[in-house]
Amino acid sequence: MSDSADSVHHILQVEDSEDDAMLVRAELRSLDHRLEFRRVESAEEMQAALAERRWDLVISDHQMPRFDAIRAFDVLRRCRQDIPFIILSGAMREEMAATAMRLGADDFIDKSNRARLVPVIERELRHSRTRRAKEHIEQNLVHLTYHDTLTGLPNGSLLTRLIEQSLPKSHAGRDRAALLSLDLDRFMRINDTLGYSAGDTLLKMVAQRLVDAYSREAVIARLGQDKFALFFDRVDSADTALRIGEAVAGVFARPFELAGEEIFLTAAIGVSIYPNDSGDPHSLLHRAEQAMFAAKKLGPASVRRYVAGPVDHYGDDLRLENALRHAVEREELFLLFQPLVDMQSQCITGTEALVRWRHPRFGVIGPDKFIRLADETGLIIDLGRWVLGAACRQTRTWQHAGFAGLVAAVNVSAAQFCKPGFDLEVGAALVESGLDPELLELEITETVVMQDAEATIATLRRLKNMGVRISVDDFGTGYSSLSYLKRFPIDVLKIDRSFLSRVHEDCDNQAIVRTIIALAKSLKLAVVAEGVETEQQYDFLRSLGCDRAQGYLLGRPTTAEEIQKLPGLRRSGAG
Repeated sequence: MSDSADSVHHILQVEDSEDDAMLVRAELRSLDHRLEFRRVESAEEMQAALAERRWDLVISDHQMPRFDAIRAFDVLRRCRQDIPFIILSGAMREEMAATAMRLGADDFIDKSNRARLVPVIERELRHSRTRRAKEHIEQNLVHLTYHDTLTGLPNGSLLTRLIEQSLPKSHAGRDRAALLSLDLDRFMRINDTLGYSAGDTLLKMVAQRLVDAYSREAVIARLGQDKFALFFDRVDSADTALRIGEAVAGVFARPFELAGEEIFLTAAIGVSIYPNDSGDPHSLLHRAEQAMFAAKKLGPASVRRYVAGPVDHYGDDLRLENALRHAVEREELFLLFQPLVDMQSQCITGTEALVRWRHPRFGVIGPDKFIRLADETGLIIDLGRWVLGAACRQTRTWQHAGFAGLVAAVNVSAAQFCKPGFDLEVGAALVESGLDPELLELEITETVVMQDAEATIATLRRLKNMGVRISVDDFGTGYSSLSYLKRFPIDVLKIDRSFLSRVHEDCDNQAIVRTIIALAKSLKLAVVAEGVETEQQYDFLRSLGCDRAQGYLLGRPTTAEEIQKLPGLRRSGAG
């Protein structure tokens, strides 16, 4: 064991005899002198000890005047702690010991055979170290999931959760809440002039100045790059919110000292008000960002409150919505495919299907323009159904052309996944195309997975029973309950592209990627990295045992015909 404080193991002894307890301690300290012990001899004392700290091991005598091992194990089970339970007794019959083992006790040691004591305890403490390491990985991943790695501030996911928790309280009486979206003006010139390392240092200084000024009044978050947000859960009026925005802009009046130089910064600030502008955290943030973009147009250090645009502002969206309703029947949608590459063999093992829209008037429209619209209008369900069917048919066509074994990765929207009968639609697409279910990989974001965990598990099990593979997309960017993750019948974790940004020089991103891959391996899941654009990223991922990757380095989204010409695609006989 190491000499760190974390390596000290704590053993709870359920024993009425202090002499017997001391004898056990003496024997076990020959194993490790840093073991710490506490003796209890009643249910009340044991409950109190379990509430005070986490124990690595419980060693219980069987027969005591006021207590016994069976009741002690029941106390442990009711406290819902996963702690190894060892019975050490000379008065316990074999049938009673067998009963205890069936209930969940980890081992039974007869006092007449004390030679087993040290090997058994050594085994359990070794397992305890493994559990500790796994818990440490999980705790780190939870923290990294919810916090910005550079500044330590809450990230966007945690911000929206905190806003959601605060809104009912802030709506009491005449109270309002204010959300400020802050974007540093012309920050790229810092990175271009002084380098990214200096830029990161300056961003940490900005974060600290905001914390020093407003941490008692607001939730402060970093939303990425040079963007921050401040949420004030109680303001008395919209005018007050605007004055707060102006005060926040004043935080930048003093220069920052960096590498012996004075750096002057300004920020554009957008303000949205709850409930005036929205009652939904995501919409509230979106409208604060819209106001911030409007502030940027006014010039440096500007503050702007969100103002809804005139009706004709939405004219383009309305026309696109009407056209999108007919896009499927008019055969205006088409798929591009991005190759998925095995990192060891460097062969193409599958493709991700990406939908595009060839509009008769506007030309090819990217998903950033119409997926949001489809989601808002409910058209995403029909759109998703078309993509699923088209991807299955194309993959089956490749099989007939001699490229067997290619996996079809298809994104599934929240509305599509949560719609009753989604598994039946998947089954229909497989039957219609003739594709082997094992060659279909459905990509579902972790946010979708966690919306209703129990319903999600039921749906995923039905899909898994069909033979379909399940991938959790954008892993690490939203809320991940690790206890549920172990229950989900999934096959793949897909690392979000944001964690690969500058991974060769960003230690925090390296730590996140290492943690996700280690977690996946411990759960026996495959790992796919998206957004691989450089050789350094590829080599780093490969060294960690990442299974598959996709990105511009390995192949841009392209047509089905061009996929067949790629050198990494191997012909393996007719399908």
